[in-house]
Amino acid sequence: DIEGVGRKYHLELVLEDVLDRDSTVNCTAEVLYHLGNRTIAPDVQFTLEGELKNTDEADNIFYSRIKSLEKELVAEDIPDSQGNVPPEMEPIHLLAWVASGYVIWQNSTENTKFQLAQIKHVKQVKRSDEYLEFDYLVLLHEMVSQEIIPWQMRVLWHPQHGVQVTRDSRQPKLLLE
Repeated sequence: DIEGVGRKYHLELVLEDVLDRDSTVNCTAEVLYHLGNRTIAPDVQFTLEGELKNTDEADNIFYSRIKSLEKELVAEDIPDSQGNVPPEMEPIHLLAWVASGYVIWQNSTENTKFQLAQIKHVKQVKRSDEYLEFDYLVLLHEMVSQEIIPWQMRVLWHPQHGVQVTRDSRQPKLLLE
């Protein structure tokens, strides 16, 4: 406890590469949750011991595939009701996973535990520059309350510049009905 500021946690964990389960790195982190202020994201400082697998080749293949589409990509229910992600949708799923990590960080408290449950809908946004842009409606599972929360995210991505969430907002539960 840091009087008048918040609660700081020191963590030691092992990160597993989602693309190569045999590749891991040790991580230490400090997370500070601010007292009584849900509008401020936790402060996170971390150190990695080592590097995860380079994804440049897979990123460039995905980027080229999406750029070469004649029509903008549209998809729903990833994963499907049996938990399956079609191989061609795996990069779209991973992009949503990374982007939702940002949303989760910005909206988490000591008493929440969010997890991406599903992409309800994703639509590529037409752009005239080199970036790819996607409008996602995702379902976040809040593990403590067991609530399923619809969340809209606008995601910008380029293999050399990374992921950026340009807009996000919690959506009414009516979208689930």
